[in-house]
Amino acid sequence: MWITRLPTGIVPEKSALSSSLKPHSLMLLMASSLDSASLAVYGLGLFLAWQLYDVYRGDRENPRRLPLPPGPRGYPIIDNLFDFPFEKPWLVYNEWFKTYGDMVYFRVFGRDFLVLGSSVRTYDLLEKRSTIYSDRPRVAMVNDIIGFDWAFTVLPYGNAWRIHRRTFTEFFHPNVIPTYHPVLTSSSRGLLCDLLQSPENFREHIRFSFGNTIMRVCYGIAPQRQNDPFLSLATETMRSVAIAGNPGSFLVDLLPVMKYIPAWFPGAGWKRQGLAWARVVDQFVNNPWDYVKNQTAEGTASPCIATNLMERLPDVGAIDRPDAEQVARNVCAVTYAGAIDTSVSAVQTFFMAMCLYPEVQSRAHTELDSVLAGRFPEHADRSNLPFINAIIKETMRWQMPTPVGSPHVLSKADEYDGFYIPKGTIVLGNAWTILHDPNVYPEPMRYNPDRFMKNGQLNSEVQDPLAVFGYGRRVCPGSYFSDASMFIMIAHILSVYKIQPSLDEKGNEVKIIPDMTSGILSYPVEFQCRIIPRSKEAESLIRSLAD
Repeated sequence: MWITRLPTGIVPEKSALSSSLKPHSLMLLMASSLDSASLAVYGLGLFLAWQLYDVYRGDRENPRRLPLPPGPRGYPIIDNLFDFPFEKPWLVYNEWFKTYGDMVYFRVFGRDFLVLGSSVRTYDLLEKRSTIYSDRPRVAMVNDIIGFDWAFTVLPYGNAWRIHRRTFTEFFHPNVIPTYHPVLTSSSRGLLCDLLQSPENFREHIRFSFGNTIMRVCYGIAPQRQNDPFLSLATETMRSVAIAGNPGSFLVDLLPVMKYIPAWFPGAGWKRQGLAWARVVDQFVNNPWDYVKNQTAEGTASPCIATNLMERLPDVGAIDRPDAEQVARNVCAVTYAGAIDTSVSAVQTFFMAMCLYPEVQSRAHTELDSVLAGRFPEHADRSNLPFINAIIKETMRWQMPTPVGSPHVLSKADEYDGFYIPKGTIVLGNAWTILHDPNVYPEPMRYNPDRFMKNGQLNSEVQDPLAVFGYGRRVCPGSYFSDASMFIMIAHILSVYKIQPSLDEKGNEVKIIPDMTSGILSYPVEFQCRIIPRSKEAESLIRSLAD
């Protein structure tokens, strides 16, 4: 939009606001006074003018006339619209790399895209040149319609992003993670009880376990097991991100002028859906914070990240109070959102892998039994459970929750390996291809934790699947918390349960196909499994948690 949604308390400079209003008002005036045919001609003229300017800009920024990176050939005006992958783009990109090499360029309606397909390319550009490859694109559906600008994960690279990220990192630095171990352990043991009661609902139990963890850490709230309003908001919010977060998921992302189409207009169902999501997202950001704020005023709030941040806010009435409180709200919300869905997806993938690779599960059982000797695991056991650690690495590598990764934007034109990369190019590191490179991970489609092992210990020579957490200055700062959550949950589950495919009416195991959903957040396609206590002693151990 010409006027972006700003956090409460942050007011743009008057001159910036005035300049943004003028073209927007002019567009509305022209749209109301011209018939549809004239408007179409006018729009086409603007587009062609932009194309000519783009050519001029390219000549100015590329004086050596370097070629663009290789990629599929497009058509006039629409460029590579027909090539743009809307469904499971990571697989399409993977095929493109086989044709064009590990760096593929394409355009859609004048918007430049560059997809990287190797750890060498992502390191060279997103790591070594991170000063110009750390911006984020404005995705019309996410930023302008849903209003996701509160999340520092989508903020443009700059001071606001630094303030948000610095605040977040303070609570999720590796040295801080051990303070959360008791909550992580408690939630994992609660999951064991839930799985014993209704194993068929394992997806809901996994989601509740992670939701319970992050609600307690972030807001000091113990959520309800059924229909918790805060967890429901989180689920719907992350569903909107999973669908809309990938640039190009909606046509408005490729033709941003479409965002001015009114919601009542025929065929604007996408706009109505986006506005519905916007209302949910607004509640997601504000409702938990306001709840804790009221508890704090009453003296009943539990210590948590939110109360810590509230105690450090400037005095009420201070000029910088609104901005500081908005940052605190935003950090809590992004913590709450980011800690749930990627981990939920990864643990669902773990369940799928255990069904498909029983020999891996058997080996994990043996290791756990030798270390635990009939008790539940603790975080202190981690160094003695290398194969469990290898399972975590392989789970993240095999079917990652974010196979394309978050998009970067080039803040100024660049030259690399004899190619010209235009300013404003959306750059994607295709994590799926990087983590399925057969030269690094032999038989990449096979789930094989042993690839990370050597002589009974973790092999430091094998590349960790860090691509799943992003690149450069936009790497996920919550990775340490996610890793600790995954370890304690998976160790608990395997210590007392066997996970097997479900049975059909004839008693035969139902075949599971390891497939994932599309979207910027990817989940295993729904499957069923049996979750059975390993022994009577294991079941008694689980039941002892309720005593």
